[in-house]
Amino acid sequence: MNKPSPVCRGLAVAGLAGTMLLFGACASTDTVAPAAELASARAAISEAESAGALNAAPVELLAARDKFAKAEAAVREERFAAARLLAEKSEMDAVLAQRKARAVKAQTAADEMARSNAALRSEAERRGRP
Repeated sequence: MNKPSPVCRGLAVAGLAGTMLLFGACASTDTVAPAAELASARAAISEAESAGALNAAPVELLAARDKFAKAEAAVREERFAAARLLAEKSEMDAVLAQRKARAVKAQTAADEMARSNAALRSEAERRGRP
């Protein structure tokens, strides 16, 4: 019967050790409330509101608020892994709402600029004619 080489055994032990460290790290994060994630999500929601997301991206902002409320509830129930995931998703929704609101504002400004340019062009053509 063939014996595994020392290199193969070393790789197997290293792989097993790495897997155990990974599982250990994942397990340890489930015992601590995700305060940083909640703070980031709260700040992102506030920024989205300031950017005008309530009017420009109400669906995305509502989703962010809903997930944030669920994250807070999960913390109260000490379901920290779920709370962390919900807080991260809330932040992503809030960032999307903020970017959508800014895009709507930029498009509105571009449309207004185009109307203004058209009016100036029309005025210039009218004055240029005898």
